[in-house]
Amino acid sequence: MFNIGWGIFYVLINFCCFLICYKWFGKKGLYAWIGVATVIANIQVVKTIEMFGIVMTLGNTMYVSLYLTSDLLNEKFGRQEAKKAVWFGFFTLIMTTILMQMVLVFEPQETDIAQSSLQTIFGLMPRLAIGSLTAYFVSQFLDVRLYAWIRKFYPKRNQLWIRNNGSTMISSFVDTLIFCSIAFIGEYSFNIWLEILFTTYIIKFVLTAVGTPFLYIARSFHHEEDEGLIEMK
Repeated sequence: MFNIGWGIFYVLINFCCFLICYKWFGKKGLYAWIGVATVIANIQVVKTIEMFGIVMTLGNTMYVSLYLTSDLLNEKFGRQEAKKAVWFGFFTLIMTTILMQMVLVFEPQETDIAQSSLQTIFGLMPRLAIGSLTAYFVSQFLDVRLYAWIRKFYPKRNQLWIRNNGSTMISSFVDTLIFCSIAFIGEYSFNIWLEILFTTYIIKFVLTAVGTPFLYIARSFHHEEDEGLIEMK
């Protein structure tokens, strides 16, 4: 029961931090969020918890917030800005992976207390990063393209939830499929792998719906840079 209550609180704090980041720092804050969330999600995924009788990895909330961010950029500043943010997140994860692997190679001093912990967390990062980078690259660009495509059919301001949920729920399934295939195939039996795949996607599905009101709130924020805002019919 504790994990359920704490999980709900965590989700609220996560999305509130997303709102604050955009409210205080505008478009630059969204780019910063993309960079930070990409790295944090890949660190959190190392930890497993049990909730609703299901064993799951952390990082899903932070990862879903990446879709919120790219959709918000797409909504307010256009498709090119969203694509640029995806490239920024891609570079951030590659840079973190390379630098932390180099850090692990250094010989620790005898009284060092960090090496084993860093090894535990970042030692898994190469395989996770390959899975995450591939999934991130494919799914995020798919999300940007789907959002723009859905927008042609549902362009009105009050149809934001259709654009957001439609693009994210499709692209997040592609993301989950790619990541689980690269990161977990061979590590678990097919049945366990299938369970991880669908439970992870269901969690992302629910989190996407929960995040939609926060996206509406974020869209209502105004900054000087919004002069280039794309007007919706």
